[in-house]
Amino acid sequence: MRVVVQRVSKCSVVSDGVQTANIGWGLLVLVGIVDEDTVMDIEWLTNKLINLRIFPDEDGVMNNSVVDYGGDVVVVSQFTLHASTKKGNRPSYIKAAKPEIAIPLYETFVKEVEKGLGKPVQTGRFGADMKVEFINDGPVTIIIDTKNKE
Repeated sequence: MRVVVQRVSKCSVVSDGVQTANIGWGLLVLVGIVDEDTVMDIEWLTNKLINLRIFPDEDGVMNNSVVDYGGDVVVVSQFTLHASTKKGNRPSYIKAAKPEIAIPLYETFVKEVEKGLGKPVQTGRFGADMKVEFINDGPVTIIIDTKNKE
């Protein structure tokens, strides 16, 4: 699994004219899934995500997690995170998992984040065309890949 985590001061997701997510302070998490991803990847990633210390403490130092900060989370599926641009100018998405594999893993990821966060997580709509609007606070943007645990 690969995620792009952005600390946001606000975020909303609209699909087919319907708003599916709307938060203030928190995280926007764009998630891409490959066939090889497992529940173990989800567990590792969830733990890393909810404990990531990227929110300011009382001294303005990034020492707090989204849980410590009391922030919300929006999770949006994004198969394009696994785009390959090796050949030509048109990206290939062959590495991205097909929906029959990706959807159950995506849903499990959302449930695990909710469990770790202790409250509901808002989402986009899997596979839909979405308009994601956000204000990246900081800016803080972090890429995490379960296959390359840096």
